Amino acid sequence: MAKVGPRRAGGSYRGRRQRRPPTWEISDSDTEGPVGAEADSEAATRARDPAEERRATAEALRLLRPERALQRLAVRVDPAILEDAGADILMEALGSLGCEYHIEPQNPVRSLRWSRVKPEPCPYGVPPEVWAADDQELLLLLKPEEFLQGVFQLTQICGPTCSVPWISPESPTCPHLAVIGLDAYLWSRQPNAQEMQQPESPGVARAEVAVGWPEVEEALVLLQLWANLDVLLVASWQELSQHVCAFTKALAQRPFKQFQECTAFPFCTAGRCVTGKRVTRDGTGLQGAWWRQIRQFNRVSPAVADAVVTAFPSPRLLQQAYLACSTEQERLTLLADLPVKVDEGARPRRVGSDLSRRICLFLTSTNPDLLLDLSS
Repeated sequence: MAKVGPRRAGGSYRGRRQRRPPTWEISDSDTEGPVGAEADSEAATRARDPAEERRATAEALRLLRPERALQRLAVRVDPAILEDAGADILMEALGSLGCEYHIEPQNPVRSLRWSRVKPEPCPYGVPPEVWAADDQELLLLLKPEEFLQGVFQLTQICGPTCSVPWISPESPTCPHLAVIGLDAYLWSRQPNAQEMQQPESPGVARAEVAVGWPEVEEALVLLQLWANLDVLLVASWQELSQHVCAFTKALAQRPFKQFQECTAFPFCTAGRCVTGKRVTRDGTGLQGAWWRQIRQFNRVSPAVADAVVTAFPSPRLLQQAYLACSTEQERLTLLADLPVKVDEGARPRRVGSDLSRRICLFLTSTNPDLLLDLSS
């Protein structure tokens, strides 16, 4: 019996050893939470690390540089544009620009659309709106006769309820318009004496004759005020290509400018004064700030600034001295005779009437446009 007890005890121990693996699994799963929390805390600490944030910001700035952002822009050109003889000029300009361009059917027809490819993965610290795709930017090319028909409709049916031609009411975007050769087309459609004597087909022909530059200018104002729609009038495909390239470069610069607007000023520091010593409530540092203020005037040496600050240790004391003067001339020449410390053997110097006048006007004048330095 005495031997059975230890065996049972040993058997019981071995039983616990056999059950240890599931017990170990439960214990391990229990410790996964704190370990995972520590890892998340470490990641959060790294994310809040100023050095890590500076590196992420520098990487974002490299990606947002216009020369790199231009490579992620794509211009989608409708195939109907290529039917015009001058479209080759536009395609050559896009090819030399450095961005991608694709020939794809667009809605509406004869339009160009810009799209942006977001980097994967997006860098840390860049707001989502900076990487927003520019699918809302669209340029619609109109033929002169098509544009004049819309102008005739706008000038004949006036009022805010007038629907804008060339644009579908279901379209979510409001495109920019471009018309090539409108001036030459209007000159070519002017009726000569023979056509005026023999009028025919009073339908479209009368509409063409009724639309001139006064109606075009009126329609441009209506489009700008009612629909916030810009119309680009160019004389050739060369001018259109220059506008498209300039617009594409502007879109490439947009993310960089938006990121700069979202970030804080780089020259600001938290809780510190970065331009000289701080002036405390008890006046410590005031005399140094007043001395630097005097030094900002043109042609003022440190010795001259020392003379002014020694006589009047603060601008408030100088203002009180100005108020005690009885005449304007006395105020202007108050500092003129102050002696300036010079080296031994040098000729004695004084502050002078010119600087005395400038400091007096600086502290007493209420005219913001007053020119202090007459020699500048």
